[in-house]
Amino acid sequence: MSEIPGDLKFMKSHEWARVEGDGKVTIGISDHAQGLLGDLVYVELPAVGDTIEAGNACAVVESVKAASDVYAPVSGTVTAVNAALADKPETINEDAYGEGWLMVVEASEPDQLNDLLDPDDYAELLEEDDH
Repeated sequence: MSEIPGDLKFMKSHEWARVEGDGKVTIGISDHAQGLLGDLVYVELPAVGDTIEAGNACAVVESVKAASDVYAPVSGTVTAVNAALADKPETINEDAYGEGWLMVVEASEPDQLNDLLDPDDYAELLEEDDH
């Protein structure tokens, strides 16, 4: 199993959120999720300026096996998207916590981050899934 970065918060549906300190939150999918999906072939991201709601689908990642919704860990306005993924969706497979980020959001309700799992709780969730 890959290492889970200590600066991230997670949703049970395998999205991660990294607080950037300026009210912005970077969002992606976990290494575990990309492993379950397999080779990604397509990523559909929101547009800059779109508003997303915590718990609602905000993007789609598609692999050779299936398409999967990506859920927003926080509500806010999209300030950046990883446009490089349009040409290289497999970047998520290679570096889910780094170059494979999906979007940056200006959080409208940063307290929502408190409802997410910390890395240890997320690791426990994955262990339960494996049994």
